Amino acid sequence: MSGKHVVVQGATLKCKFSEKPQTDILKVKSQSKHFANDNSAKKKLIATTKETGQTLEKNTFGNCKLQPTGSSYKPCQAVISKWSAFYEKVTLSNQGQILLEDSKGACPIGGPDCILVTKHGQEAEPSKQNVKNARELLSNQINPLVDMAEFKESLEDQDSICK
Repeated sequence: MSGKHVVVQGATLKCKFSEKPQTDILKVKSQSKHFANDNSAKKKLIATTKETGQTLEKNTFGNCKLQPTGSSYKPCQAVISKWSAFYEKVTLSNQGQILLEDSKGACPIGGPDCILVTKHGQEAEPSKQNVKNARELLSNQINPLVDMAEFKESLEDQDSICK
């Protein structure tokens, strides 16, 4: 799993058989306990191999090139039947394994590995610890509008007030 991101609620998926490259958003429906990259543990549920069936926001990737209708194609009805290339060493409480950014989904029409993860759904959320660990000189060079020494001091003041 080293170097690969965990797929979470809000990840963007696409099908390689979509007529025009169109994406849809993954909704985690199989569990509500395990979160990643979310300080408040409210938004970023971890996606697992149990995210099957119609588990996308729109449940379509546009028109499907594998379903011609004369001069056009039938609309895709995205149904994920199975996942591959997931992290096998961890099983969550829903008995599913964690999906990774290179996991692939299977569709009854497109077959195995036709649904790809284009964005894993995680976002960087800097914490107070990140600020405390930041090198002031480097941070000031990257963003000269923020005085890191002053910013760190204000965080410490907030911490002392909260205690």
